[in-house]
Amino acid sequence: IVDNRANGKMSAMLTIEEGQTVLGNLSFLRDFYRLGVRMITLTWNHKNCMGSPNLKMVQDVPAWEERNGEGLTDFGIEAVREMERLGMLVDVSHLSDGGFWDVLKYTSKPFVASHSNAAAIQNVSRNLTDDMLRALGERGGVCGLNDCLDFLTWKEEFSDPEELLDIMASHVRRMADVGGIDLCALGSDLDGISGNIAIPDASHVQRLAEALKKQGFHESEVEKIFYKNVLRVYQEVLKP
Repeated sequence: IVDNRANGKMSAMLTIEEGQTVLGNLSFLRDFYRLGVRMITLTWNHKNCMGSPNLKMVQDVPAWEERNGEGLTDFGIEAVREMERLGMLVDVSHLSDGGFWDVLKYTSKPFVASHSNAAAIQNVSRNLTDDMLRALGERGGVCGLNDCLDFLTWKEEFSDPEELLDIMASHVRRMADVGGIDLCALGSDLDGISGNIAIPDASHVQRLAEALKKQGFHESEVEKIFYKNVLRVYQEVLKP
């Protein structure tokens, strides 16, 4: 969503978080494009027609640190190629490690991890390894910081918002150090999480800007993280 206060308008982009919605049919994918969808998260938390998620459940308990090497399905490969042809963003958040590398292999334009963090800071499979961050940065994509506590830290409760903001900023610092400043973006996932006392809703996002500056980011870099990097990817991938 882009708030264009100069002319009093707000714009938004339709996205889907679950590739199963296309039911293994490229015609349905094209229908979603015609309806205005411009980004699809290939998987959510279940295996589907496109691929597999990274986070596995073992007897209903998340296997946080176990990574999944399964790649995209044959249809998944067809789908990402078609998405690129149409001008739709491929989103690899939730996707298995093998699926990530297949997206890199079978596409040529930037793609995104809309809401994922740095595995080097919080070693859970939903986060991207340094190799992934580096590859995504080299492709010109972005990784959006996820505000969910499970993907930020093993600590379960916070009384000081500043402590949590420092942890969030450390994930962005790792992304920048490994993949470059142009990789970094905000993903939040605020519509699907709770418990983040630092940013309980979108009205508190500005707090993160100050935490990023404490991590050494300049004002121009914070602007890239907050919106300019994402706009660049939109301009490169999405067709008018």
